[in-house]
Amino acid sequence: MSRLFLPSCLQHSLILFLCFLQKLSFAFIIIRIACLPSSSSSSVFSHSHLQRPIMNTTQIINPTRPIWPGFSSSKSLCGDANCMEQLLLHCAKAIESNDATLAQQIIWVLNNLASPDGDSTQRLASSFLRALISRAASKSPAFAFLSLAATASVSQKMLHRFSVIELAEFVDLTPWHRFGFIAANAAILDAVEGYSSVHIVDLSLTHCMQIPTLIDSMANKLHKQPPPLLKLTVIASDAESHPPPLLGISYEELGSKLVNFATTRNIAMEFRIISSSYSDGLSSLIEQLRIDPFVFNEALVVNCHMMLHYIPDETLTSNPLRSVLLKELRDLNPTIVTLIDEDSDFTSTNFISRLRSLYNYMWIPYETADMFLTRGSEHRQWYEADISWKIDNIVAKEGAERVERLELKSRWFERMREAKFAGVGFGERAGTEVKTMLEEHATGWGMKEDVEDDDDVERFVLTWKGHSVVFASAWAPINGVAADLI
Repeated sequence: MSRLFLPSCLQHSLILFLCFLQKLSFAFIIIRIACLPSSSSSSVFSHSHLQRPIMNTTQIINPTRPIWPGFSSSKSLCGDANCMEQLLLHCAKAIESNDATLAQQIIWVLNNLASPDGDSTQRLASSFLRALISRAASKSPAFAFLSLAATASVSQKMLHRFSVIELAEFVDLTPWHRFGFIAANAAILDAVEGYSSVHIVDLSLTHCMQIPTLIDSMANKLHKQPPPLLKLTVIASDAESHPPPLLGISYEELGSKLVNFATTRNIAMEFRIISSSYSDGLSSLIEQLRIDPFVFNEALVVNCHMMLHYIPDETLTSNPLRSVLLKELRDLNPTIVTLIDEDSDFTSTNFISRLRSLYNYMWIPYETADMFLTRGSEHRQWYEADISWKIDNIVAKEGAERVERLELKSRWFERMREAKFAGVGFGERAGTEVKTMLEEHATGWGMKEDVEDDDDVERFVLTWKGHSVVFASAWAPINGVAADLI
């Protein structure tokens, strides 16, 4: 991540100021904060929502403040990402300790440094600040002065609902999802070669946007004639609880479009919707798959694209629903399971630890947005509103409302092995296709091939400037893998 570093003495002074803010006299606080440079007109919250330290909360403040000589903007004081992270962490600690005075003072400072229209660090801090204010306002009456500002937090009703064409174009803008699509499709094509029927259970965040490319590949690359029958099963969960991106049409209409598209590629296709919920480990889906009639020479494919982490983990429930689901899938003896997700950990019960992990991952989508989305464009507003929703969910929500619960790839791989799955390596074709796709995007995107000592099987990891972003893996039941080796 490109970062602008301040002189260490200035950065250290600011951190010490915030760390020991409670011990300073109110007079010094007012003088110190009054010297902060003015923020842009597009700061996170209007200044009518936040007060200068120690002012009566009913007062409306004057947003005009002096600018330090030699500093043209608020970023000049604390634009470095490390500095901004420390400010956010101090604010979070104040909120968790119910220190309303300290929290209000740090929020006021952050409000002058963060901007939803600034650079990537400022926009990242803007989303975090909004989420912290929302958390504080719902935490204790001590933070009642933030109730008005908290209404600015991102709700699902504020998110854009994409048409199919909009969503397809949106997904193509960045490798974030395309990486997993290409890797998974290559693994699926290799696994279903020779089958007369292919049943895909698509557990995908992007509402089947992977499937048209897979249909094209099946029509062009599978050598069996005629092409196999394609059956697609999708999950319809509560529309109000589905994470972004959101789809603006029903799944029935989406299914009709996919079937029509498959027809143009000479692929016979069936589309089925099953009502099920990630909150209970997709129990309805498993029940239906168990009673599906046996079909001779049919491959069962389970495509898990960034959705399994919405199943509650052990920090929320004593019932290990994630591991239970994987074992239930194993009992169905699928031909292949593809598992793609973001490579970070947001499951910690320690709020400060979770906030730090979130900050050190979420800078990536904000920085990469500068590479492919024009400032002020409608697409960038949609994209960053979706990111802000995720940040708000992880920071401001707790319990069952906090659905964004990513785990590191190492933990998912451990779960897969515990469920008696073995890794399936990606072929040379998959690696070539992923690298070709990455060449279409900004310099900075890369792919590393990750091999674990436990099974010596190659996985793919999408990276941004060397930092892990998304992992892609493929799995098969252990007995199935053993049979292939005989």
